[in-house]
Amino acid sequence: MTAIRIGIDLGGTKTEAVALDRSGAILIRRRVETLQGSYSGTIATIKQLVEAIEAELSAKASVGIGIPGTISPASGLVKNANSTWLIGKPLDRDLAEALDRPVRLGNDADCFALSEASDGSGAGEAIVFGVILGTGVGGGIIVHGRPLAGPNAIAGEWGHNPLPWPEDAERPGPACYCGRSGCIECFLSGPSLSRDDGRGMNAAEIASGKDAQSLASMSRYEARLARALAHVINILDPHVIVLGGGLSKVERLYKAVPKLWGQWIFSDSVATRLLPPKHGDSSGVRGAAWLWP
Repeated sequence: MTAIRIGIDLGGTKTEAVALDRSGAILIRRRVETLQGSYSGTIATIKQLVEAIEAELSAKASVGIGIPGTISPASGLVKNANSTWLIGKPLDRDLAEALDRPVRLGNDADCFALSEASDGSGAGEAIVFGVILGTGVGGGIIVHGRPLAGPNAIAGEWGHNPLPWPEDAERPGPACYCGRSGCIECFLSGPSLSRDDGRGMNAAEIASGKDAQSLASMSRYEARLARALAHVINILDPHVIVLGGGLSKVERLYKAVPKLWGQWIFSDSVATRLLPPKHGDSSGVRGAAWLWP
C-alpha cells in the first residue's frame, strides 16, 4: 500500500484535502470553494486537488472522501446528502473512474469519529462514538479502529431519533426536515439552540453569555444533550464519546453533561468519558484519509 493517504472533506461550501504520512502527520493541506449544485464540478474539483497534491509530493496516494451523506447499499447511489446535487449519483464509481484507482467514501460524521479513534481523543479505545453538534447533528461509531457498517449504511444516525425522555413542553417537538417532529437534531443543533433561546443570537453567543436567559438556555441544552447521550450509552456502551462541530468548543459541556447523564443510564456507575476533539476542525478530513487503514 502507498505510504501516503489523501483525505478529502466534501463540504457544502468548502472542499478540503490533506495528505498524511504513515504516522498521520499532515504533509499538505488545500482548501477550495465547493461548486454548489454541480455534480460534474464536484468530480473535477476532487480530481484537481488529488492531482495537485500528488504532483507536489511526486508520489501516488490512496484517496478517501468524506461526504455529507452515504452510499446506499441497495442502489449504490448517494442518499441522505445535505449537498443535494450528489443524491442519486454513483459518486464512488465516478470518482474511481476519474482518478483511475479505487476510492473509499465515508459519511462525514464517520470520518470525524475515525480520526479521533485513530490518533485523537479516542485513540486506543475499543468503542468510540463521535458526535457532530453543528448546523446539523450526526454521529459515527468506531469499533476496534474501524467504522461500524450495517446493511442500511445508517449506523450512528443519532440525530434523527426522537429526543429521549421528553418533557411535556418538548412534545411534539419542532418539525425536522426529515419529515418528522422532535428529532434530536431539532433540539441540539446550533440553529436549534438559537431558536430555543429566541433572541436571534447564534449558538456561540448564547454559550458565552452570562445573563440569566443565556444560562437558562444552556441549562436546557445540557439536559437534552445528557438525555440524548445517555440513550446512546445504554445501547452502545462506548468507552469514549468525542464531540465535534461548532458546539464542541463549549467547554462547560464536558463537565455539566456527565454530571447529568447518570440519572438516565441503566448502570450503577458510568465510566464513559466525554471529551473534546484532539484534531478539532481537521478531524473530518483526516478521518477520510484514514478510511484506508
